[in-house]
Amino acid sequence: MAPMGDVLHLLVILSLLEKGNAKVGHFKAAGATAPGDIIIGGLFPIHEGVEESPNISAPHEPQCARFSMDGFTQALAMIHAVESANRSPVLTTLGISLGYRIHDSCSDVTTALRALADFTQDPTTDCGGGANTSNSSPPIMAVIGATSSEISISVARQLNLKLIPQISYASTAIILSDKNRFPAFLRTVPSDVYQTQAMVQLLSDSKWTWVGVVTTDGDYGRSALDSFVSQATASGICVAFKEILPNSLTSPDSESAISQAAATLQLNHNVKVVVSFAKPTQMMYLYQKLRSLGSGERVWVASDSWSSSKEVLGEMDLPDIGNVVGFSFKRGNLAPFHRYLMNLSDINDVIGNNSFLKEFYSLPNRSEDSGVLSSSTVPAEILLNNSHVNLVFNVEMAVSAIAHAVADICSKKDCKTPGTVQPWEVLGALKDSCFELEGKNYTFDQKGDINLGYDVTLWRSVRGVIDIHDVAAEYHPNNNSFSYTSGNTNNLTNLRDVVSVCSPSCEPGKFKKFAQGQHTCCYECINCTENHYSNNTDMHQCLSCDTKREWSLEGSSGCTHKTLEFFSWQDGFAVALLTLAALGIVLVLLVGALFLHHHQTPVVRAAGGPLSQIILLSLVGSFVSAVFFVGHPSSLQCKVRQVLFGLSFTLCVSCILVKSLKILLAFQLNPDRKDVLRRLYQPYAIICLSVALQVLTCTLWLVLQSPREKATVFTTTVLAECDEGSQVAFGVMLCYIAVLALVCFACAFKGRKLPQKYNEARFITFSMLLYLMSWLIFVPVYVTTSGKYLPAVEMVVILISNYGILSCHFFPKCYVILFKKEHNTKSAFMKNIYEYSRKGITVSSSVSEISVSQTEGYRISSPSFFMSPPPIEPTAPQNCWSVDQNIQSIDTATHCTVVDNGVFVTGQLTRPHRLRRSMSL
Repeated sequence: MAPMGDVLHLLVILSLLEKGNAKVGHFKAAGATAPGDIIIGGLFPIHEGVEESPNISAPHEPQCARFSMDGFTQALAMIHAVESANRSPVLTTLGISLGYRIHDSCSDVTTALRALADFTQDPTTDCGGGANTSNSSPPIMAVIGATSSEISISVARQLNLKLIPQISYASTAIILSDKNRFPAFLRTVPSDVYQTQAMVQLLSDSKWTWVGVVTTDGDYGRSALDSFVSQATASGICVAFKEILPNSLTSPDSESAISQAAATLQLNHNVKVVVSFAKPTQMMYLYQKLRSLGSGERVWVASDSWSSSKEVLGEMDLPDIGNVVGFSFKRGNLAPFHRYLMNLSDINDVIGNNSFLKEFYSLPNRSEDSGVLSSSTVPAEILLNNSHVNLVFNVEMAVSAIAHAVADICSKKDCKTPGTVQPWEVLGALKDSCFELEGKNYTFDQKGDINLGYDVTLWRSVRGVIDIHDVAAEYHPNNNSFSYTSGNTNNLTNLRDVVSVCSPSCEPGKFKKFAQGQHTCCYECINCTENHYSNNTDMHQCLSCDTKREWSLEGSSGCTHKTLEFFSWQDGFAVALLTLAALGIVLVLLVGALFLHHHQTPVVRAAGGPLSQIILLSLVGSFVSAVFFVGHPSSLQCKVRQVLFGLSFTLCVSCILVKSLKILLAFQLNPDRKDVLRRLYQPYAIICLSVALQVLTCTLWLVLQSPREKATVFTTTVLAECDEGSQVAFGVMLCYIAVLALVCFACAFKGRKLPQKYNEARFITFSMLLYLMSWLIFVPVYVTTSGKYLPAVEMVVILISNYGILSCHFFPKCYVILFKKEHNTKSAFMKNIYEYSRKGITVSSSVSEISVSQTEGYRISSPSFFMSPPPIEPTAPQNCWSVDQNIQSIDTATHCTVVDNGVFVTGQLTRPHRLRRSMSL
């Protein structure tokens, strides 16, 4: 279905062709004409509108009203450009010239369509009276105009019927770039899509995200509005309001619409930037209304429709409205046109072919400030001060393009003969031609546009004089950027201090929270939650920290690396424990060296001889295992520390177990079982078996579920620790050592009343009790404690256990060796045994004496008491008793010899007595 506008346009055209009051061929004559071989049509808004006719009963031609200096200047620019082209070598070498017929559109679509009857008439049609004196007008080969997009769209639809090329110098509606719908339309200005793109880029650079829009209810206004809103939304700019004013200034709704727009602006006081695609007169009325309401200053972004119209100020000054940033078309060298205006005159031969010029000179006298002719005002100054000078260059480009296209055609055929050149030929030549103007080459793109970009102007008031042509920057559509002109950079960038936002920017550490149904520019700034952050302003959501390695507080702008915690070498507690471990190793080595040096002494032999060296070696391993509890744990370290401690301490306790069993065997066993148990008592076999069971436990632990490194993640820290793998295996290892310790404790407890100077059982009892108590405390602490000091807990227990054994088993003997040397002799040792024996044996008073052979000497060895491995016992004389045997009664005794493996006492007992306890010293 055809659009409603197309139907209306066709109805208007048909009404002009109806018989009756509007006969075929009757139209208004051109206002300015000039003969030539090729005729160009012109359509300019010489007047601002038409007089209203409230009661229309038949077709008629309304009267144009309000002479427009802008439109008149544009018409003069075409006349000047045609005259310049006719003098240029482009046409003079071919001997052809251009003519023109210029009509007044009166800024009205209907009036413009009536003028098309002249442009599209048959050459044989009588043109009527008016300024055109010829009886037969040559056909129009091209049309320049119109100004407004609404008129250009209507005219283009009609010219498409004959493919008459139309070149507009100011119509920027996006729809006109559609070559399927407007194949004959060209223009020397860019499409509004580039203007709105430039506006959006300016707003983005200035961080103005909350703006209002004022536009007209026409093809230009609607098209520009749609383009701006779509591009602004894509760039994160929100339109707070859209006020659409009636396209006609004489509309009865015009005044109320302007009042409504002013009220909307007053209500949205936080909208400090307004983009306007309205007409100059509409802006003048709007400014007057805003001033009466006392509205504050704003930044006005003016489109090309009024960016060069000083008339919008009326009687106001620039500070009354605020700042105006205008987008205007590129301008060329206007000096030749200025000279042309200065040479205008009102002589009859000029006015005769230009009724517009006659009307200009006949205008009533007004003051110079009003911009209209007075008796003392030079007409050229009036036109220069009250015209869109940037449109002059666009008109000149249109004429130059036609001149070059005609030259291309006429260089191949005779253009002097009427009917030789057709409009569609000119259209084809225009699309393919590249023309030169002021030393630069120009061409139409595939959409029929010439896009030179925009000049960005900043209105200024200098000593009471308004300068609206101060170019602050140039917009380049190819890369969507601005280049600031020298000396004007600060003038435009200073406007960026203006704040026009719905909501303030969300600082880093916050994110935007949008309310349903609101603009995306209106939001609430919410702090990022824990372990989330935002590192830029106006982020839509917070980013998540890597919680395995990072953390953040609420409202953070970045993540903080979690502190890696472990029982560090630099920790003071670790240094203290390592010092104790190192001291323990040194003490063990010193004790071992001392025992080796005194290995033949009774105290060393009583301490177990070779077994003492094994115990000391196992303590070294246990002390070394404590070192592996410090530092950043590795999987190897986790495996080594537990296994090394388990095996080392098992070896240590196994050796002590052998000593404890020897005490039990010597003093507490039933005599009937004594012989069997003594045969089963193999010290090194017991040690190997005890250690082998622990080796099996540790091997299964390492193979099935071994300890390994793990990282436990907390809120702000990462704890590097060892995962023991199988807690069952860990518990079995410790329980096994505890069982051995309990056996040692039980066996040693029964022999706690041995001679005090060499009481090994008491020391074993105390050391095992200390070990069991420390590990009983360790278990609940280990289970309930976490953190980097957990390894220190086990390390402390290991050191306590090691120092307990070292202190109880070796330090007393070292004290005797070093400071009580008189007790480390055979005689002192024998005396202590003898005294203990007298306490346990009731002897008859008739004992003659106990003598000891002084000649043979004697050696004392007490393997049972000092827990050394049982030596091979020699056979004692028949009537001697040995304290190395379990004897219940004695009858008599004869002289015996003291040997290394047992003490055989010489003497005579008069009668048998029952021994009170079993002895083996």
